[in-house]
This record gives sequence, structure tokens and C-alpha cells, in this order.
Amino acid sequence: MKMYGNWRSAAAFRVRVALNLKGIPYEEVFLDLDAGEQFKPDFLAINPQGAVPAFFDGDGPPLIQSLAILDYLEDIHPATPLLPSQPRERARARSLAQVVACDTHPLYVPRVRNFLMETYDLPRERMLGFVRHWMATGLKTLETRLTQEPGTGRYAQGDAVSHADLCLVSLWVGTGIFGVDTAPFPTVRRIAEDCLAQDAFARAHPLRQPGAPA
Repeated sequence: MKMYGNWRSAAAFRVRVALNLKGIPYEEVFLDLDAGEQFKPDFLAINPQGAVPAFFDGDGPPLIQSLAILDYLEDIHPATPLLPSQPRERARARSLAQVVACDTHPLYVPRVRNFLMETYDLPRERMLGFVRHWMATGLKTLETRLTQEPGTGRYAQGDAVSHADLCLVSLWVGTGIFGVDTAPFPTVRRIAEDCLAQDAFARAHPLRQPGAPA
């Protein structure tokens, strides 16, 4: 298996963790997003969106979008499940994952940040305020649901790691990069720190990938 990614990509981070947890060997080709390698013709031929990850498993077109890749890995490697077996619990885990991957993460990716600064002449500090606001909004949603809904256990859904935790941790790691105040989110912190203490998460951590700052 082969994946195109980037050290700081939250989406690629989620997929790396899943591959590690399932014990699936893979090769990752790291693109330099700051240099615009994702917009070169050879990569646009792989993913016209110019985004990572792009995932190859044998013949056929690449899979893109991290949640779709996570579902695919679940289908082909069910022996190490990352979703609950019960339909309602499975739906809740996916719902929590989507709070991050669908409603929060898309608002702070580089193409959005750059567009705000270049098109609207938004100063960098105001752009960072925009990012912090939406990251904190996502964290608040997670914290509220995790503390008020039945189903939360050691992890976001029950006592086993699921897609919800992969997404939660990918958002949590970003808070340190953007300087988000995390004090109001102790349940998110507890789950994130539990996950990050595990080897599969630690090896996938953005700061341990090629190209990351020392």
C-alpha cells in the first residue's frame, strides 16, 4: 500500500494511525505543501483536488478523503476493528469523527488560510483568530457530546479506539500548532493523551514524520 501525505496533514495523520493499529505495512510519499507540490500536474492527475492523503492499494484509481480511506481499511481488514459492531454505536462513532473531519478541519486547511489572507487581505493574526475560533468550536462540540451523551467510555465511543478517536486526536494535535486554549476541554484532553501514549499514535504523530520541524 502507498499513500501520498504530508507531515502536518491531519487527514494523513488519521490514516497513518489506522494503518498502524491494523498492522498494515505501507509506504508514504511526503509532498511539500508549502512548495506547492500538490498542485503540480503529476499530482493533480492523481487527485484533482490537490490535497492529501491519496491512497493506493493495488490497481485502480487512488482513494481520497480520509474518512473514505478509513472505511475502506475497515472493510478489507476487519480483524482489528476501529468501529463498533452495533449499528447505533457505529453511527455515533462516525458522527463524532465527522464533527472533526467534515465540519472543523476543512475550515483551517492551508488553502482556506491562504485564500483569506490573499483574497481579503486578512492580516495573519486575524486569520489565526479565525482558525482558533473554529478549532475551539469543534472542541466544544466534542466536549459537550462526550460529557453529556451515553456511550463515552475510556474513548470517545466505549472502551475501544474508533474512528472518532483518530479524528479527535488529529484535531487535538493541531491545537498546539495554532495556540488554542484547551483548558475548557478536559474530556477531550483525557482521551487524546490516552491515545497519544500508544505506539500506533506516537509513530504517526505529525512531528515524527519527514519534513517536520525539529
